Amino acid sequence: MSEKIPVTVLTGYLGAGKTTLLNRILTEQHGKRYAVIVNEFGEIGIDNDLVVGADEEVFEMNNGCICCTVRGDLIRILDGLMKRRGRFDAIIVETTGLADPAPVAQTFFVDDDVSSNAALDAIVTVADARWLLDRLRDAPEAKNQIAFADVILLNKTDLVSAEDLKTVASRIHTINPYARVHHTTNCQIPIAEVLDRGAFELDRILTLEPHFLEDEDHDHHHHGEAEHTESDGHGHSVHRQGGLVHHHDEDMQSVALSVAGDLDPERFIPWFSELTQREGQNILRSKGILAFKNDDNRFVVQGVHMLIDGKPQRAWEAAERRESRLVLIGRNLDAQNLRAGFEACVA
Repeated sequence: MSEKIPVTVLTGYLGAGKTTLLNRILTEQHGKRYAVIVNEFGEIGIDNDLVVGADEEVFEMNNGCICCTVRGDLIRILDGLMKRRGRFDAIIVETTGLADPAPVAQTFFVDDDVSSNAALDAIVTVADARWLLDRLRDAPEAKNQIAFADVILLNKTDLVSAEDLKTVASRIHTINPYARVHHTTNCQIPIAEVLDRGAFELDRILTLEPHFLEDEDHDHHHHGEAEHTESDGHGHSVHRQGGLVHHHDEDMQSVALSVAGDLDPERFIPWFSELTQREGQNILRSKGILAFKNDDNRFVVQGVHMLIDGKPQRAWEAAERRESRLVLIGRNLDAQNLRAGFEACVA
């Protein structure tokens, strides 16, 4: 039997820098061929455009990497990749920023077809040094992402003081004293430090969550456990299914805005700046690809709370439809008001 393909699960809360790390993997000439599976949260696709030029479910990069955008079941995508075996050396699964990594990791143990062909190599978590402490207080998923990590990139260290960085690192160590922690800016780290680490330790995961390997159908049929929801006492719901505990933030929402044609930058920039300053605490993540009038290049904007970064990307192609798309992920968002404001910026 041939050797199993190593799989890295890449996770991290919204805006931590996963896409930055993925772009490095997909563009650097590192001598390896990776199959990268990209997932996302929202009504319209943004991440697949932010990840260098992705526009199909499966496509190949010029360095030999393959990229997939998940629009269906993870197991189905993995099964399709296995048919292309030999064209890549390892698999990377990027989870949505709102995902608990436990169910993804579980896939590589409870599904026979997947486990016979692939082996979980490591869970790599990218953490935002500036906002991690806040997310650990209000987002159970963020804590799970840290707890399940084998390798942690404490990213955006240039945005915090040395004292605050020490506090964040200490908090990480309290949650997960086993993970290898790297301090990074813009995810600048040798690829070999985060991939092909062989760092996933099943014994430690079983210590964290003893029911990790219990198959959901097995539990339902033999233990009579139906899926049910309860409160964790902190405003979050807890879904229990098959022994696994899944946390969800019920007030988390995604607002997807899209208009055909160009935006007027003299309208959009003031509107978006005022919006993020006013609602920044509620807007966890913003990301968009915009068409500005009299500009031949696509403009990419990404933000975390009030921090916004925008820059020109590649030129719009002749056969490409010029449109502007913006996704906001957060809490207590007024979708109707946001849509009206966005549409008022049309040139």
